[in-house]
Amino acid sequence: METKYKPIMEFSKLTRIFHWVRAIAIFALIATGFYLGYPFLAPNNFSGEPTGFLYALMRSWHLIFGFVLIAVTIFRIYLLFTKECAVERRSFLDFINPITWFGVIKTYLLFGGHPRLKGAYNPLQFVTYIVVLLLILAISLTGLVLYAHVYHEGFGGFIAPLMKPIEVLCGGLANVRLIHHILTWAFVIFIPIHIYMAVWNATRYPGSGVDTILSGVKFEKE
Repeated sequence: METKYKPIMEFSKLTRIFHWVRAIAIFALIATGFYLGYPFLAPNNFSGEPTGFLYALMRSWHLIFGFVLIAVTIFRIYLLFTKECAVERRSFLDFINPITWFGVIKTYLLFGGHPRLKGAYNPLQFVTYIVVLLLILAISLTGLVLYAHVYHEGFGGFIAPLMKPIEVLCGGLANVRLIHHILTWAFVIFIPIHIYMAVWNATRYPGSGVDTILSGVKFEKE
């Protein structure tokens, strides 16, 4: 008998757009951030005159993508509480269900099939995405502290009093920069694991995975 599948809308258009915008922003921030930490390239200029401004260009792109990441994250949190993301909110029911936890652990240990979920994410995915959200908030706040110490006019001057307690809490500006750098490495470690697990899930359980974040649709057996 032929196996029939039914399409289920799992991720809205905005959810998918925000996912890829954040992905592009994070990749750009990692690349420009490493350059700012260690400027391994320089314009071919030995005259000593201030031309080229490659470092300034990298800083500009870092700031642009940083604010893009902050803006998209704010809108993504808002979107989570709208009707479009009801299936994502139902993931909390799977998170608090010990039977679902047991089924997911068996799945990843290759001892069983994927359990049927009420939401978009299994419990391990749910925990991972919450941790990633907290990482984005932490790296954004430390980035804003560093921003306020360089740009004293405009927005930088406006947020400086708000960022000062965070600087003090971290133990000074040097520690803020160190934490910002460590959080960058957390993303560097997370990204290949995330891509591998998404591809593995899509390969082992066709109908969901990588294609879902592109089309928004997953397929379940009828």
